[in-house]
Order: sequence, then structure tokens, then C-alpha cells
Amino acid sequence: MSKKYVILDTETTGIGDDDRAIQLGFMVLGAKDIEVHNEFFSSDIPIGFGAMEVHGITQEMIEGKPTCQDSQSYKRLCELNTDENYVIIHNAPFDLGMLEKEGFISKMKVIDTLRVAKHILPDEEAHRLQYFRYKMGIYKDEQKEADALGIEIKAHDAIGDVLILKLFLSKLKDLVRESFPDANPVEKMVELTSTPILVKNFRFGKHKGKTLQEVAGSDSGYLRWMLSSMENLDEDLRYSINHVLGA
Repeated sequence: MSKKYVILDTETTGIGDDDRAIQLGFMVLGAKDIEVHNEFFSSDIPIGFGAMEVHGITQEMIEGKPTCQDSQSYKRLCELNTDENYVIIHNAPFDLGMLEKEGFISKMKVIDTLRVAKHILPDEEAHRLQYFRYKMGIYKDEQKEADALGIEIKAHDAIGDVLILKLFLSKLKDLVRESFPDANPVEKMVELTSTPILVKNFRFGKHKGKTLQEVAGSDSGYLRWMLSSMENLDEDLRYSINHVLGA
């Protein structure tokens, strides 16, 4: 059985601990064909207005729909959930976290294109999928791809974002190949997904705009305070602070 690549996105009732998935979209890239899955789900959790503003899914659109676990798309995803397959997501912890609430624990190799992009393109002003959609000119090619697959493109719609992600993945793979010419680009992306990202600059707080290296020289006490006192400190930033303090 040949390995498959599952490019996936969800839309949800919100981003809180109690929020749930209300749309699952994914493409399955096999040796010869492409499967497209796109389904809305009902939920006991009402859709937040902030979430509605982002994805445009209303309560009326999910009334009478199956729950996530009862849906055909979820059942197909469970069939694909083996360690020989790959799942590709932009900001994987969020979507996989939402699916975990439905009982789905991924056994697939994970490629998080957000993390890979941060490794390969550290100086970009943003790493959001929609940013790269325009920065890399993906919007010029997406309609042809959408027509071929019978997909309607809407920003922040699960299957629309999956299509953008498919095109972005192709460009990202080329960049990985350029940066690591001796490595298998797919396996390298899996590796980069779980590799800590070295953060160069502060993007918030009193040292915003300064490099971590500068702050380590001028205010190392502040960095040590961050390590000891900020419980929700981003793991990449924690790794980077320890790196500059150690250096």
C-alpha cells in the first residue's frame, strides 16, 4: 500500500478549550489520484461571533448536520491514520488539538508548514497562509487548480485553505530542497516540524524590535525573569532565550 499525503484544515466554533470543529476539509494525495473531503458538522457549542467573522459559518449552516465523529470525512480520516502516511497542516497543534477532542489521535507523520516556513523563511514579516498566498503569487494559480478539483475558493474556509496549502506546500518543498540539497525534502519537513525554532528578535514587550542577543548583553536579568516567571512562555522563545544565555 503506497503512502498518502493528507493536507488538512478545520474551521471551529472558536479557539477556546471548549470549542469544537464544525468543518473538516482535506485532500488525500496518493500515487495516482486526489480525494477531496469537505463536510460541516453540528455542535453543542454555539459558534462564537468572532469565529463567524473569520470563516462565515453560521448556526443555520450546521443545523441537521452529523456530528464530527458520525461524519464520513472523519471516518475516512481515521482509516488514513497510519504511521506510513503524512498529515500536512498550517499550525498543526491547533487542528490536531481540535480533532483530539473528537477522539482522533494522529499516528501519521506530521508536517506543520507554519513551523517549516519559520525555519526556512525566518525574516518574513508574517508566516500566515494568507500572507504567503499573496507573497508567493499562489492566488494567480489557484483558480485553475480549484476548477480541476471542483473546489470553491474562500479564504478561511477549510477546503479553500487546503487548496492554498497544497500550492504553498509545493513552493515550500522547493525552498527546503534549496536549503538542504542532500536531504529528502519531505522527511526534512517532518524533522523541521519538531525542531525548535531559533527566535532572533523580540516582537513584544519593552524590548520589542531588539535582538535576543542584544538583550542578553544589556538586560540578561529580564530574560532570566521570563524563564522563571512566564508560565505560558512560547517553547521556541524559551529555547532561544536559553540558547543566547548559554552562548
